[in-house]
Amino acid sequence: VLDTRDVQVFKVTVNGQDAQFAFGEKHSFKGTPLEITFPNELRRGQEAIVEISFESSPQSSALQWFTPEQTSGKKHPFLFSQCQ
Repeated sequence: VLDTRDVQVFKVTVNGQDAQFAFGEKHSFKGTPLEITFPNELRRGQEAIVEISFESSPQSSALQWFTPEQTSGKKHPFLFSQCQ
């Protein structure tokens, strides 16, 4: 379960496999939980790579972007969140 606010999610993969996802009930100041169901069970100590294809909006209050020119490699933009 991940926190979200004002984002649109198109696809989620876990270790390269499509994963099911759904949004929970929206909370006025906590946002909306994004609930991801892994396609396979994980063993203790096993790592998972979770990739989320999404689109943010100007209303996404905690999301901030660096332009490619502001990053060390100068090739790709960088997204970060200031919410804990």
